[in-house]
Amino acid sequence: MTGLNGSALGPARAAQHETDLLRLQALQRMTYPQLQQLLSIEPGRAARWVRSAAARGVPAAQVRLGRMLLEGTGVARDPAQAFASFTRAAASGDADAHNMLGRCHEQGWGTAVDLRKAAECYAAAAVSGHAWGEYNLGNLLFEGRGVRRDRGEALYWYGRAARRGHARAMNLLARCREEGWGCSPDPAQAALWYRRSAEAGYYRAQFNYALLLLQGGARQEARLWLERAAQSADPSLCERIDQVLAVGGLGRIDVRGMAQSGSASALGAEGRGFESPCPDSRAQVSIPMR
Repeated sequence: MTGLNGSALGPARAAQHETDLLRLQALQRMTYPQLQQLLSIEPGRAARWVRSAAARGVPAAQVRLGRMLLEGTGVARDPAQAFASFTRAAASGDADAHNMLGRCHEQGWGTAVDLRKAAECYAAAAVSGHAWGEYNLGNLLFEGRGVRRDRGEALYWYGRAARRGHARAMNLLARCREEGWGCSPDPAQAALWYRRSAEAGYYRAQFNYALLLLQGGARQEARLWLERAAQSADPSLCERIDQVLAVGGLGRIDVRGMAQSGSASALGAEGRGFESPCPDSRAQVSIPMR
């Protein structure tokens, strides 16, 4: 038997080649629900299927394998191999792979930190309409990391990602509209995007929107949004929620207990989390008392 490049394979490699091919053919016949069920099984078993598809040159599988290698899910953690897998997928023009390569260059996952290359990879993903790529490129532009600082351009990319439903981008678009970063201040647009981000489940936007509501006197609605924010908030934001509740006379909620049961993580693989370059939570403000 010969491999993809026409070279002869030894018995062991030929057997693996045949197994990969059979798995790929099985994957191609699966419905989307069947595929999701397969990938939700025990990670080690799922990894074998993903590896087979990746070996046969399927970009989505190469990206999935790269994520598994980054996280050590079902396979031994290996950032260098993750970077190589993303690189192979990106060579096929896969936008998700370009974004993940950007993350690797930005964070030093499997390669040296290179912010210029990170920006190039994010741009490749962004021009393909990849929301995380747009958001990540916006972050570099906002701060001037790897590219010339341009907050107006950052606002443009935040806006593109926000209109695709990217909750974090919605929140940063609102921050820019509120503060006049890269644009003229527009309180109405800020409130609109805070609410959309909050409704999409982003806890920092829920906090920001609650402060706007408090400033407008909508106390009960503000408390509801603070309760939602507390379910996923990091410890620092939990402290600020405590302060707002106390200053606003809104009673007490067990924000730390709620946060412990939340699902937020400090840093996702696809993009920067709460450490974004511009403050993505509003500063403490004067709150109307009862």
